[in-house]
Amino acid sequence: MTPVSDPVLDAPHHADPGGILQHVFGYPAFRGEQEAIVEHVTAGQDALVLMPTGGGKSLCFQIPALLRAGTAIVVSPLIALMHDQVSALQEAGVAADFLNSSQDADTAWAVERQLLAGELKLLYVAPERLLMPRMLAMLDRLAEDGRLALFAIDEAHCVSQWGHDFRPEYLQLSALHERFPAVPRIALTATADRETREEIAQRLNLQAARRFVASFDRPNIRYRIVEKDKPTAQLLDFVRGEHPGEAGIVYCLSRRKVEETAAWLVEQGVAAQPYHAGLPSEMRAEHQRRFLREDGLVMVATIAFGMGIDKPDVRFVAHLDLPRSIEGYYQETGRAGRDGLAAEAWMAWSAADVVQQRRMVNESEASDDFKRLALARLDALVGLVETTDCRRQHLLAYFGEAAQPCGNCDNCLDPPRTWDGADAARKALSCAYRSGQRYGAGHLIAVLRGEDSDKMRERGHHQLSTYGIGADLDEKTWKAVFRQLVARGLLAVDHDQFGALVLTDLARPLLRGEAEFTLRQPSTKKRLKAGRGQSFASGAEAALFERLRAWRAEVAKSREVPAYVIFHDATLRDIAARAPQSLAELAGISGVGDRKLEAYGEALLAVLAENSSPG
Repeated sequence: MTPVSDPVLDAPHHADPGGILQHVFGYPAFRGEQEAIVEHVTAGQDALVLMPTGGGKSLCFQIPALLRAGTAIVVSPLIALMHDQVSALQEAGVAADFLNSSQDADTAWAVERQLLAGELKLLYVAPERLLMPRMLAMLDRLAEDGRLALFAIDEAHCVSQWGHDFRPEYLQLSALHERFPAVPRIALTATADRETREEIAQRLNLQAARRFVASFDRPNIRYRIVEKDKPTAQLLDFVRGEHPGEAGIVYCLSRRKVEETAAWLVEQGVAAQPYHAGLPSEMRAEHQRRFLREDGLVMVATIAFGMGIDKPDVRFVAHLDLPRSIEGYYQETGRAGRDGLAAEAWMAWSAADVVQQRRMVNESEASDDFKRLALARLDALVGLVETTDCRRQHLLAYFGEAAQPCGNCDNCLDPPRTWDGADAARKALSCAYRSGQRYGAGHLIAVLRGEDSDKMRERGHHQLSTYGIGADLDEKTWKAVFRQLVARGLLAVDHDQFGALVLTDLARPLLRGEAEFTLRQPSTKKRLKAGRGQSFASGAEAALFERLRAWRAEVAKSREVPAYVIFHDATLRDIAARAPQSLAELAGISGVGDRKLEAYGEALLAVLAENSSPG
């Protein structure tokens, strides 16, 4: 295959995938399935790619785009992020642009002229724009001349009507194959359980496409889940104590909670801002722009924020409410640590979260099939929250991947002590049953502990066979027992009876002594040891890294692009550690391609020389 003429492909060693990877993007070697995907798509074949966030999905279509004749069309769902993705390509010397509704007519026409003149290697387009008659007519012209390189459908899970990122316009993308059957397509997503994978293949007419499923493991992310106990204070302790001045995302379930949490963090001296669908579009756009382009901001958001976020230096993702599924949790936490450096996924949860989520599903107008799937996914997430074994093992098992204990989650680093709570659980269930299944946990605990009161005597509950049989356990322990019974679905909350606890069919095996009920004892440790790859070998390296970041911030501001478009933190850390003394040594740093070496090499060496000079 003869590559097309393009500025970034002038040198002979650029005419192969490895050469482009090294000299254009600055990476020394492919990772995982990348090379096989690149070769498959470059050869003109369709592909469905499931690869974790930070796994290098973009290269899987960007490199074939540079090797194949014509222009690659990239379907991206978020207009606000196209500019930064295109800026990153342009910084690497790639002829790329976008078309979307944010542009005025003159700008759009100029891009269209470039497209028709064959001057673009990649064009990013929103799905609704792609399917307009005018756009399709232009693509027809390119196809007739053999100048359509490929279609890349990013965030392909948006086609799934089961997911929370469903975009109806994605359903129409199957028309691409019908209209342009000779043009290869690559659909990519960072998360998809088995049902969603099948739906993507079916709805995009990719049943015959080769599937590439990379490991879903993100080893640099540490998973930590805690039970709620003054959750905003717990969040502040986590952010201030372990991620001061670092970028992060805090997810909340409601818009009101988003605004209250963001305002409270600001009061506590944390640079935070809110994001949810109810804010004016101008404010949302400005908050997203600031988050992407400034260092150390915390975005407090609903799940309306995050899809397609390309910010590599998000050091933590925190959940103040339980997500809706393991898939949602995986996708949201995957926005941390895209640069491969140590990051953390922290969540505070309570049984009330589970009750609320179940209630939202049951009271929704969705079909019975959807409700069953949603509740099964929620139950799988509760299993992750409750597990006393390795969190990562449990998470990966959901995606059909076996793994060894990771050594980088709270359960591995601080193994929880457990106790056999089967007897206590049976007492709790029996008490709920014998009191008529009309009371909440507070009253049932008072019965079990044998507390005497006028209400107890009025109701005759001092005469129940379960009265006082749990006096050996304190109130906090009993709350944990009831919390777990609700979380695991053995007790349900009857909202029509003001929160009364009623037994479910799942309680029967435990009552008959046929099931175990192991409970976690609260951890006494407040801090876990530092995360992987977070520390420098010396204070001098850390100081140099900060000088390099300051230099990058100035350059990014002058070019009106996010800092990570210039260089990722991981690249600056490598430079700080290795302190290259020449352009040749600098070229050996991962993330420094030919174009960036030419544009910034001398300036970087000047920063390094200034740092090493006496005084």
